[in-house]
Amino acid sequence: VNISILIVAVVLFLLVLHHNFLGLSDFLKRELSDSNPLGLQPVDFIPAAPQRLADERNDKEISVVIAASDERLGGAIAAMNSIYRHTRSNVVFHIVTLNDTVDHLRLWLSNTALKNLRYRILDFDPRVLEGKVQVDPQKADTLKPLTFARFYLPNLVPHAEKAIYVDDDVIVQDDILELYNTPLKPGHAAAFSDDCDSTTNKVAVRGAGNQYNYIGFLDYKKETIRKLAMKANTCSFNPGVFVANLTEWKLQNITKQLEKWMALNVVEELYSRTLAGSITTPPLLIVFYKQHSSIDPMWNVRHLGSSAGKRYSPQFVKAAKLLHWNGHFKPWGRTASYAEVWEKWYVPDPTGKFSLIRRHSEAYEAK
Repeated sequence: VNISILIVAVVLFLLVLHHNFLGLSDFLKRELSDSNPLGLQPVDFIPAAPQRLADERNDKEISVVIAASDERLGGAIAAMNSIYRHTRSNVVFHIVTLNDTVDHLRLWLSNTALKNLRYRILDFDPRVLEGKVQVDPQKADTLKPLTFARFYLPNLVPHAEKAIYVDDDVIVQDDILELYNTPLKPGHAAAFSDDCDSTTNKVAVRGAGNQYNYIGFLDYKKETIRKLAMKANTCSFNPGVFVANLTEWKLQNITKQLEKWMALNVVEELYSRTLAGSITTPPLLIVFYKQHSSIDPMWNVRHLGSSAGKRYSPQFVKAAKLLHWNGHFKPWGRTASYAEVWEKWYVPDPTGKFSLIRRHSEAYEAK
């Protein structure tokens, strides 16, 4: 009898121990999946559209990553609306923002015609960039942390094999599925629009020479740059729209490579002093030097925001698959070319916080 009681007690003890180990394992799995050393925390996710809309769209899921800062939120809203209205594919938007913008963004999406969008909001922690970005104390407010979100794509969409990144100053006029299906060569982690092959190439930037080659972005007087043996006249590419093979991105550890060059620039100042364009471009140019595929240039017709004048004919703008207002003249703020095209896709802010600046005011034109 004593032996039987002892055996039963041992069995019960082992069962309790096994249960506790399972509980600990589940806890650790949750901790690992929920924590993110980069500070890219999921805020919420709308998992499914109403059945009626689900029936109308195909099963092809397309991950689209877009950054949404509060002062430019109207741009991101218009971009997402234009993408959603031009496709029958199952698009999931991964919206990267800062913590103080989350509530505003959620209200804008849930209380307008965009309420059926499938989306995931990610809170970006600017501390990720500590030691990787050189900040001028007199121009600290000009640093835009969200412009670096594209460097962390595998963290933003961890379960996708492929993703599209778009800036917030774009309008899509065709099915995003076509861009998603851009073929990437073996070993290439991304496809960009090459400036030399583009319909919008050879844009002169005052004080910076030409914006379509490497010398416009990198300081070739620095030994570190010269040792890379990258030809100064190599065509640059625009990182405001690109397709990424995330499997290849992770295999090549692209994020770590980008961070390495960001940190080196803080120490050695490797970027051109008359930098043409965003400070996010130089590390991408280095890492993807002759190691990227090309997207159709009509999927990134850019420089609409480089001046107030009209660079392209109405016929060309209508034929473009994606319009990009990169430059100082944004269609929601200053006088910009073809702002009326952008306004077709803009959804008014239900909170009233974001309002369009009148582009044709006498006060502005007097300046």
